[in-house]
Amino acid sequence: MGPAANKESIMKMINKPQFVALLDGAGVTDEQKTRFHALFEQRHPEFHEVFLLGLGIAPDEVARIRAGSKKG
Repeated sequence: MGPAANKESIMKMINKPQFVALLDGAGVTDEQKTRFHALFEQRHPEFHEVFLLGLGIAPDEVARIRAGSKKG
C-alpha cells in the first residue's frame, strides 16, 4: 500500500497487540503510555476514540481507557 492510503485503511492494518508491541519495542514505559492516552484524550477526544476503535478494541474497553485517561 502506497503513501496515498487513507487513515481508515491504515488503521485496519494494525491491531492493539501489534501497536503495543511497537511501543514496547521502542522502550515506551507503561507510565508513558498512560500519559500518551491522557494527552490524546485531552487534546483530541473524538480522534482518541476513533484511534482505539481502529485498533480493534471493543467499545466497552475503549470507554474504560477513555475514562481512565480523563483521571490522569
